[in-house]
Amino acid sequence: MKSDDGIPVEFAKGWAELLGEVSATGRLLRRMELEALAELGERAADAGHDWRPLVGLYLRETRRAWGTLPGIVRAVSASEAARTGEAVLAAADAAITALGAGHERAQRMAVRQEEAARREFIDDLLYGRSDPGRLAERAERFGLRLARAHAVAVATGEPAYDEAHPLVRRVERELIGRFGDRDVLLTTKDGRLVCIAADTDEPVLAAFAKYATWPGPGRDAADRVALGRPHAGAGGVVLSYEEALSALDLGRRLELPGTVLNAADLLVFPVLMRDRAAMSDLVRTALGPLVRARGGAGPLLETIAACAAAGYVNAEAARRLRISVRTLSYRLERIRTLTGYDPADALQRYTLETAALGARVLGWPGIPL
Repeated sequence: MKSDDGIPVEFAKGWAELLGEVSATGRLLRRMELEALAELGERAADAGHDWRPLVGLYLRETRRAWGTLPGIVRAVSASEAARTGEAVLAAADAAITALGAGHERAQRMAVRQEEAARREFIDDLLYGRSDPGRLAERAERFGLRLARAHAVAVATGEPAYDEAHPLVRRVERELIGRFGDRDVLLTTKDGRLVCIAADTDEPVLAAFAKYATWPGPGRDAADRVALGRPHAGAGGVVLSYEEALSALDLGRRLELPGTVLNAADLLVFPVLMRDRAAMSDLVRTALGPLVRARGGAGPLLETIAACAAAGYVNAEAARRLRISVRTLSYRLERIRTLTGYDPADALQRYTLETAALGARVLGWPGIPL
């Protein structure tokens, strides 16, 4: 049998009898009775019943039993009835507190279990450690349909992000407010903020990048966001995630400008670094002599990069390097003399640029080849 709120009246079984004893003796509820009530609250939560209907059930049962309680019936004076009523109300208050403690305990346990399941799913999804079919089934529980293509965006900042970080909460609130319940998953992994969205929801990742890098309250903006390319299936999520991480790493090592990096714009680097031995050989051959320059190879490598970024307009390159055009011309001549490659020649210039990019990725000359 259920109450008007839909909660079974069995959750209040024995409550009227306990109130009768309290009204007759005026005693407080014992520890064992309070523990039993807390277990009832926990069971109600586990059964999916909210806190308010449970409280309503106990209050209605208390009101229903009030006129039949022995202490109330036998009261011979108003003061005696008041004392009895006070004892009954104190018992009801203690019971509701105990029920609430048990209900809250069950909810905390459910949240921890749900978070553990979510964290396990995210680990399996981003590392590809589970059977694809089983992973797809679990994904639906968290709002993803892995039959579609997905892309991954990753944001980094200081300090490392966790689920309680204000930026995580703000970005989640903004995304939900704008896009609602779409095929999107927002989470944290290894101190980074990760957003997984279906390929058809590209505006979601663009919005994620915008909100993550926007300095909100407390100026808790991400330092940089990288966007992986969309790929199909569970394995596609792993690939897109790895592309985003690789883009972040390249952005850091190459000191790329901008706060948002797109893996699709950096595809040349995996191609260049696919044969690491060949790239190392190119750097040693083309740029190795630069270490003999006064001040080392560093300033001349910066000169190559600045000239390439400026389209070989000397005035603009000099401005970027904060040197005079005369100093820039001197550096270009030193590069030609030491390496044998002339920056004015299109093919040789391309060799120098490629070698300079490889040097930055490899960490040369700081890291020996």
